[in-house]
Amino acid sequence: MKRLLLSAAVMSLLLTSASNASAQLKLNKKAIGAVDKGVKAATFSDADAAKLAGEAIAYMDTHNEVAAADDPYMVRLTKLFSKHQNEGGLKLNFKVYKVKDINAFACADGSVRVFSSLMDIMTDEELLGIIGHEIGHVANKDTRDAIRDAYKTAALTDAAASQSGAVNSLSESQLGGFCTALLGTKFSRKQESEADDYSYNFMKQHGYNVTALASAFNKFAEMEKEAGDNRSKSEKMLSSHPESADRAAKVLEKAKKDGLAKL
Repeated sequence: MKRLLLSAAVMSLLLTSASNASAQLKLNKKAIGAVDKGVKAATFSDADAAKLAGEAIAYMDTHNEVAAADDPYMVRLTKLFSKHQNEGGLKLNFKVYKVKDINAFACADGSVRVFSSLMDIMTDEELLGIIGHEIGHVANKDTRDAIRDAYKTAALTDAAASQSGAVNSLSESQLGGFCTALLGTKFSRKQESEADDYSYNFMKQHGYNVTALASAFNKFAEMEKEAGDNRSKSEKMLSSHPESADRAAKVLEKAKKDGLAKL
């Protein structure tokens, strides 16, 4: 059975794991001291977040198998998102990671990465809903704040940067620690719900079937149910995250009010 990761910062993952399988997404696990050297939150800008996100995504693109332009996965994704080059105030670029994790994420620099195993289990419109959710985290500034916190946690600043508020470029070894810190960050229930709302409005605005977002959540709910007590504590849904079935019900309720509910 495939693994479903927890929500995490720039990688806003939707659900808990569906099995004990090891994650395939590759990161440098070299430990970086978790010492907060005082990056000033007030001076951490959207540009800073985009800069760090760009460095992180470049690192991950070179450490994971990326589907080629003529790969069936990439052909499908390109067809789906050819008209969505600009969303949420961002110029977007899309790639597929051919890995076992069931996941998708969007970055503050406009990068969107979809995992092939997620594409295997979702219809086209369900994928649109999930990626709309990920874009919502960027548009709502959730990823900016998460990147700032991960940058601080990974202790990647020096004394001068702490005083000036400057954000430095990351070395190869620092990028591994930075990505690991991002994976350890979780979005709140409120942030997840707001990203769901963004996705619903994204689907509605572009004339897609909004209930596809609910069916995607229901698929996740079935996976959670099948996993049951076999999940480890670290893999179970955090209390701050809405349950998938509840999220599906909320989407359907909105769709009924808008006269958009479809069987």
